[in-house]
Amino acid sequence: MKNLAKNRIIGIDVARALAVIGMIIVNFKVVFGENGGGWLKSFAGIFDGKAAATFVVLAGVGLALMTNASFRNRDEEKLKKAQIRILKRAIFLFIVGLSYILIWPADILHFYGVYMLITALFITQPKKFALTTGILLIALYPVLLTSWNYESGWNFTTLDYPDFWTAKGFVKNLLFNGFHPVLPWLAFMLVGFWFGRQRLNDNRFVMTSFFVGLISFILVQLISFAAVHFLSEGDPIIKRELQEVLGTDPMPPLPIYMFSGISIAITITSACILIAKKFEQSKIIDALRKTGQLALTFYAAHVIIGMGIVEAIDPEKMGNYSIEFSVIYALVFSALCIVFAIIWRKRKKSGPLESIMRKLTD
Repeated sequence: MKNLAKNRIIGIDVARALAVIGMIIVNFKVVFGENGGGWLKSFAGIFDGKAAATFVVLAGVGLALMTNASFRNRDEEKLKKAQIRILKRAIFLFIVGLSYILIWPADILHFYGVYMLITALFITQPKKFALTTGILLIALYPVLLTSWNYESGWNFTTLDYPDFWTAKGFVKNLLFNGFHPVLPWLAFMLVGFWFGRQRLNDNRFVMTSFFVGLISFILVQLISFAAVHFLSEGDPIIKRELQEVLGTDPMPPLPIYMFSGISIAITITSACILIAKKFEQSKIIDALRKTGQLALTFYAAHVIIGMGIVEAIDPEKMGNYSIEFSVIYALVFSALCIVFAIIWRKRKKSGPLESIMRKLTD
């Protein structure tokens, strides 16, 4: 355990903290409302689909780091034990996510559990296998859209999925057209798993990953913008339709969005690894590291506590708040999470929900 703690890559925890804060901003904006406009709305929109994608990519990185030593040593017994532990945690997260789905229909944890369940099968395979599978899933999804109706089961006006609790509706939502469907969102975790198998302690490799990720992200954004702009020829209706196919919005999760999410996740993760290594003694880095280590607790808390408090005060106003309220409240809540993490980690090694998960799955 001491060696594991010593070899832990601090930047991964820092990136995880930033991803969770980004998800809090996005989710509070969705639930409370985003009335108004201006630069704050544009700022909040930056995180749409990207924070969640980074969160899932980082999960894949974490699974790789957990098993890298055993994989390199070809220790089949330890790899099998790791698989069992991952499977147990996947089931735990699936149950936790479903437990409050009525409060928060856009939950990612139950999807996350399924991603983990499948990714556990890859820990004994060559690292390129995960990357290849992820790319194939991204390429397969548009093909599925030609035969399956993406809008089936949805009421996009209210963002309700009336058939969610039917067997057919649940499976379709989980695998194909939910907020974070296994096809193709599993690709985020598989690519993260592949990335976690690389030399993340090698500054040169991480620096190269940062620039490749950044350039890829910029190129994807430019290609998306140019394609929509030129093909629409200024027609606002055609432009709206093209944005659904060629834009970078997460619903539906088409290839341009997927590659945008992967590239920004690699960029942020690489940057955090390099910065955290250089400023390891910084109080800010330390605070974010501790926050990232309690990411699961804070994800659940932002739904149960963060959203719950506002709804209890004025349930009728939910969805009608200004963008200023949603973003400021998200930042205040995130700041409180950071303070809680600093205080909690002085006494405990794991967060409240993380501790429960480990007791039940280790």
